[in-house]
Amino acid sequence: MRIAVAGFMHESNTFHPVLTGRAAFVEQSLTRGNELLDEWRDSPHEIGGFLEASRVEGFEPVPLVVAWATPGGPVADDFFDEIAAELCDALRASQADGLLLALHGAMVTPSQWDADGEFLARVRRAVGPELPIVVTLDLHGNISQRLVDGCDVAVAYRTCPHIDQRECGLRAASLLVRQLRGTIRPRMALAKPPMLLNIMAHDTSLPPLRPFVDAIRALEHQSGILAASLLPGFAYADVPHMGPSVLVAADGDPALAHRAADTLADDLWQARESFLKPLPDPASAVAQALLAERLPVVLVDTGDNVGGGSAGDGTTLLRELLRQGASASVVCLFAPDEVRLCSAVGVDGEVSLIVGGKVDRLHGEPLPVTGRVRLLHEGTYIEPEVRHGGRRVNRMGATALVELPGHNLLVLHSLRHPPFSLGQLTCLGIRPREQRILVVKAAIAYKAAYAPLGGTIVEVDTPGLTAVNPERFSYRHVRRPLYPLD
Repeated sequence: MRIAVAGFMHESNTFHPVLTGRAAFVEQSLTRGNELLDEWRDSPHEIGGFLEASRVEGFEPVPLVVAWATPGGPVADDFFDEIAAELCDALRASQADGLLLALHGAMVTPSQWDADGEFLARVRRAVGPELPIVVTLDLHGNISQRLVDGCDVAVAYRTCPHIDQRECGLRAASLLVRQLRGTIRPRMALAKPPMLLNIMAHDTSLPPLRPFVDAIRALEHQSGILAASLLPGFAYADVPHMGPSVLVAADGDPALAHRAADTLADDLWQARESFLKPLPDPASAVAQALLAERLPVVLVDTGDNVGGGSAGDGTTLLRELLRQGASASVVCLFAPDEVRLCSAVGVDGEVSLIVGGKVDRLHGEPLPVTGRVRLLHEGTYIEPEVRHGGRRVNRMGATALVELPGHNLLVLHSLRHPPFSLGQLTCLGIRPREQRILVVKAAIAYKAAYAPLGGTIVEVDTPGLTAVNPERFSYRHVRRPLYPLD
């Protein structure tokens, strides 16, 4: 068997003012053919799972194209059209027997609210209805019926932080091989309860979500069920299909798939109040951090969650830390102009900078700081462990480490970079366990790397494009009524 391998993954925050264009994908990962194999073969990503499955299941992988960019504003239409056309042309020429396709599920473009569904529709038009297509999805996908109609089976990650991505790729490949061999006939159903799940309740290892993840796993042991997925969704996309989804694939029995999906969706609805989670404000959270005895303290800047498409240059917590006299803290900011200024001054040079508030003013006003440049770094590092996002090669662009008064450290990088790996700090010589306070611009994803530090975690209700309170946003396109908005 020849099975094509491809991916087009982006989590699009529709409240972010800047489009994600071709350059953002080139900066992170846009690979084809052998380069694709080199980039993804050893990664804990679903693409790595696809490629491992080729050895396990005995098929020939046909690497076509994989495009991945850091979550941000909607994907530019011209780049979306480019990748869709490229994949369709390559797939027609590949003479593949099937397609393994990694999508996110929450991609949006200015002209396509359901970009993943549109992408699959274009692929279907190009190759016809007979080619088996199995799709992997991020747990934060907003799933539409159009996406379901465009593939034979879709399976999502089961963990948040996402540490089972490679295993998800292996599951998807197994289902496709079984379909090609004629031993199964997948029939898929989608159920969407009318609710929004607060992202701070998305940790699959803890209640209230864990019992539902356990139920999904148990469902796959039920006779006739091939695959089941629960996706909490992505609340920072103002699109009609935003919200949690339950996907169930049954063997030749669509009624069974619908019954199972509807039952779990109803269970979610009945538990809706358990997903509400209030957090402390910045001043209270920093005061709590300064009194904590278990160190280091991880302050979670939820409103500037880079992995959710925020600006990455929010100053709310940095300002509060300096105001309350914090010491030995570490804050990372997206600051390309300031990195260039630091490079011009050089290591050991003194700099006066105005950081933050460059993308927008939703995450805090620009903040004047003075310090000394301790290190300049090209910003690429390797993560050897399994971490959220499945990336092995990480790129944060040219980076400067600046020491402020009080031994506070400011990490300035040229590309927006989520805190999925401690390598963001350790490649600069920072020893996280020896710091008092570590600020992460995140929600849940950071835990795979930071939770083992064993200190104190303080989640903070900060303002921004990924604020945890949905009342901060003006939704115009989501279906209504939608709990807890209504």
